[in-house]
Amino acid sequence: MHSILSLIKKLQEDYPVLLFEPSSNFRWLPSQKIIFYDDASHDSASLLHELSHALLEHNSYSRDIHLIKMESAAWEYAKTILAPKYQIIISNDIIQESLDTYRDWLHARSTCPRCRAIGIQRSMNQYSCLACGALWRVNNARDCALRRYRV
Repeated sequence: MHSILSLIKKLQEDYPVLLFEPSSNFRWLPSQKIIFYDDASHDSASLLHELSHALLEHNSYSRDIHLIKMESAAWEYAKTILAPKYQIIISNDIIQESLDTYRDWLHARSTCPRCRAIGIQRSMNQYSCLACGALWRVNNARDCALRRYRV
């Protein structure tokens, strides 16, 4: 098992334009070109995943489904390009578990609060139901509890 700190050192040498900062979770902050990582973790796969977001220039998204496409692309890049370079194995199970969290997030956001049917996204944080016509807003809720507000 690789030490995440030794991997960070290699990544800092290979990608000097990016900053790597310890945190309680893994995430990419494009506005400041910072990759946050959990230094108490041995999760090299998540670190390479966040680096993939940076290298693929994943800066923003306008639709929730686009976020899932970016997540999938970042995992694919991490597994096929970065992992071999740094001699790390990323299992498909890890990738699918991570993607499942986003699929669950999208399902929860798109579920109509009135009739429980699946709605469609109209704008960044607004959905509508094809079954009953309800409209609702959602918060970002990637790091907090999902909230849906009927409009």
